[in-house]
Parts: sequence; structure tokens; C-alpha cells
Amino acid sequence: MPTVPTVGADVIGPRALNRALLARQLLLERRAMAAEAALEHLVGLQAQAPDAPYVALWSRLAGFRTDELAGAVRDRRAVRAPLMRATIHLATARDARELRHVVQPVLDRSFAGSPFPRQLEGVDLAELTAAGRALLAEAPRTRVELSRRLSERWPDNDAAPLAYAITYRVPLVQVPPRGVWRQGGLPTWAAMDDWVPGPPPSTSAAEVVLRYLGAFGPALAADVAAWSRLTGFREVVERLRPQLRTFRDENGRELLDLPDAPRPGPDTPAPTRFLPEYDNLLLSHADRSRFASPDRRAALGATPGPIHGSVLDDGFAAGVWRLERDRNGATLHVTHAERLTKRARDRVHAEGLRLLRFLAGDAASHDVRLAAAT
Repeated sequence: MPTVPTVGADVIGPRALNRALLARQLLLERRAMAAEAALEHLVGLQAQAPDAPYVALWSRLAGFRTDELAGAVRDRRAVRAPLMRATIHLATARDARELRHVVQPVLDRSFAGSPFPRQLEGVDLAELTAAGRALLAEAPRTRVELSRRLSERWPDNDAAPLAYAITYRVPLVQVPPRGVWRQGGLPTWAAMDDWVPGPPPSTSAAEVVLRYLGAFGPALAADVAAWSRLTGFREVVERLRPQLRTFRDENGRELLDLPDAPRPGPDTPAPTRFLPEYDNLLLSHADRSRFASPDRRAALGATPGPIHGSVLDDGFAAGVWRLERDRNGATLHVTHAERLTKRARDRVHAEGLRLLRFLAGDAASHDVRLAAAT
């Protein structure tokens, strides 16, 4: 929605926005916080890569242990589910139910914009949804299994679109062992209501906006939309305005924030941190200049080969990393966008070595190698 600069509002520059984001993302210092409490504070963690949430919490929490989060997944206190942006997130069971209720229009819109409705022409979607829901009530199923069973009833249709319709239209979770540290397995789906039953959802879009600001603010209204993919925020923001404090960025755009949320000064020290691929810090703003310039993002995005995550130094994106293991040991390769000072290299090397011991503590040897992007 278009914004009008707020007369007399304080201006927050890029470094101050960066420090506010880091504080709320638990990245200025590792916090003594339980894994489930962190999941709720952060409004879930991006989790397309099953082990990514473990790296995300290792970077944020003091004394984090993988079995704490793995236990929450096994015991159904935390679940993997399509949520914000219709992508897989790891959230507490309570949050998953509430957030899916709010973002269901995003999944409906994603389904409507996909090829599947055209491929299902002539199929009664309500009947298909009920059939898929009944099959999942019997047992969790992979998408291939769901496709095969649904095609028995609709043999004249391609099988895959039948199952994809269910994954968009029915709130689902991916069940363990997927999502348990260092365990794989095909994505196997269960209905959220069966896997983590609970009271009917009651969270409103306004409440989700407030939680977003607590984890990602100060933010533009467009940032909230980029994080959630929800639309129609004008009325929500106007209803919330009496509860909010407003600022301006250097371009005069209105930033929304919670009155008492942390806003550290721009010179607050920021430690080096390694983030997993798709970390929400990197994906949850329309304007990403608070942690990387467009040129730096382009340079890092052009890095060849697999990328397992990003490196923040002094709070800003400085490089990308990947892990390589063989019988001789484990190596963490860090590619940085610009020439690093010796102090910066030492910081990145030291934190990289800590990450390497977390990821590959059983390896015979550990090595961190830094190289400039070409």
C-alpha cells in the first residue's frame, strides 16, 4: 500500500534497522531460551531443508542441543507445515494451527494460480478434498501414495494434481522422521487436525502483524506482505495504528513498530553469525537493504556450487558457506563477497570452526577455508 511520510516521526537509518532486526532475531547474543519458546518468538523457522532449523537455533540460543528440538518434533510439540508464503516452516503445534488459519488465503491463491485447477477441470474439488481428508485420517501418506489412492476414484485424471490439490486445500503437516536431526525419509503428510488436535483457531491477521513486528520490525507494510504473502493490509494497519509507533526510513517511508520493542543503537556490536539456507531473516522483508546491498546480494547469489547458508559479519551479509565431508574430515568453505580485514577473517574463521564442530563433531579433522567470490 502507498505510504505517506509521518510528520515529525523519527528517522531510522540502515544500521539502526539492522541492529533492531538482529536483536529481535536473537542474533546480537545467544539467548538462554528453550527451543519451543524461540520458535514462537520467531513466528516459526523456514524449513524446506529439514536440518536448517537446527542451525538457525544453534546460531541464536546458548547451549542449544539438537535433541531438544528433535524431541519436540517427535512428540508433536513442533511440526513442519506449509505456512507463510506457502512454504514449509517449523513451528510449535499451537502456532501451526493458528498461523495456517490466517494464511490459508495464501495457499488458496497459490493453488488457483498453479496449473492444477486446469488439470482438474470437471472434478468436484469439495468431493476431492473430502476424499483426500478421509485417506489421511486412515494414516499419514506420501504424495505419491495419496495420488495413487485418489486416482482409483478419478482414473481419468492425472494422479499428481489430485494429491497437490489436497496439500493446498487441507491443513497438513509433514510427520517424523522428516524434520528430526540427521534423519531423512520422504515427505509424509498427515492432516494437522489429526496430528496435533486442538481448539478452533482464533488468531486474527492483526495479531499476526503484531507478532511479525516483534520478530522482524520496524517494518514497512510491504515487508509484512512479503513475509506472509497476505494481501489487504491497509485496513489491518489502520486498526492497529493506535497501538503502534511509527518511524521513517531514509527514503521517507513509514515504518511500523511496537512501542517497546528493542531498537539498539547503530553502533551496537554485532557478532559474526552463520545462518542456514532460507533463514527467515533473509526472506521476510520487501526491502532487504537492512542486511545486504543489492550488489552484495547479487555477488553472493552468483557463487557457484551448493550453498548451505549465509554469513553475517558486523550484522550484514558477508558471505555464503557450504559443508564438505569425506573420510579424512570435514571442511567448511566460506565464500565472501568483498575483501575481509584480518580481524574480520579471524571472526569468520572462529565462528565457522564452532559451526563445523556442531555440524560434524564426529569428523576426524576440521578445517575452515575462506575464499573471495570471483
